[in-house]
Amino acid sequence: MKDKLLKFLSHVGMVKISCVDSTLLVEEARKIHSLNPTPTAALGRLLTMGTLMGASMKNEEDRLTLQILGDGPIGSLLVSANCKAEVKGYVANPLAEVENRADGKLNVGGIVGKGNLRVIKDIGLKEPYIGTIPLQTGEIAEDFAYYFASSEQIPSAVALGVLVNKDGTVKRAGGYLLQILPDTPEEIIKLVENRIAQSKSMTEMLESGMTLEQIATYISDDLNTEVVGEIEPVYRCDCSKERMERALISIGRDELNNLLKDEKTELQCHFCNKKYVFSNEEIKELIK
Repeated sequence: MKDKLLKFLSHVGMVKISCVDSTLLVEEARKIHSLNPTPTAALGRLLTMGTLMGASMKNEEDRLTLQILGDGPIGSLLVSANCKAEVKGYVANPLAEVENRADGKLNVGGIVGKGNLRVIKDIGLKEPYIGTIPLQTGEIAEDFAYYFASSEQIPSAVALGVLVNKDGTVKRAGGYLLQILPDTPEEIIKLVENRIAQSKSMTEMLESGMTLEQIATYISDDLNTEVVGEIEPVYRCDCSKERMERALISIGRDELNNLLKDEKTELQCHFCNKKYVFSNEEIKELIK
């Protein structure tokens, strides 16, 4: 079993859709960070969004960063993605927890709180694009729909879901991003809006056995919806000792000299928790 992300076009190319089953990568994130159930749902939704947006970038060097800065118990969330839908992420407080919502579902909005959503796209220009909006609900999907409408002027429907088992493991995770292209006739827009309003949640559709193709066809209300791309999304951290060396060099000679007071220096990657140990001899080489 592998995760899958499919890209579609419907209504003769006027509506584009990306659908993803991200169950395995969200479970991988849960295990790496030892997440409680609600942080699993929150980070899982943001990771899923990262795969959907990352897959739309064109070049291998392009980088996408999604950041949620809320005042809730979970603190900040950060996800990094690339055009291969390789994602990594972390939360400030993986053990945060709040009571479930009145309907019994995990209270992602409550654990995130109020604050801002930031989208950073580094696509090879002199300066990266940075878009910031106030969080609308903290439930993440609604916040990104607002981001696309306000910052990129693209009418979009966003669905993100993470279903957690009683033992805390991830049962299902996935999402979709549907976007209406310019000059789409009003009757097609209404058709799609009505169908999305009637549809079940992404995890419910996946749980019922619907394939990504069936989900895209259903939410677009177009039997001629066609697949135009396929990617296998994964949770992947690209940290290395060389990257950690560059991070240490960036703090400057004075700080590096201070590190020599200890027998060794240990750095830990936020994204995968891997530890890197530098001896004093290695620190001296970096100072040179």
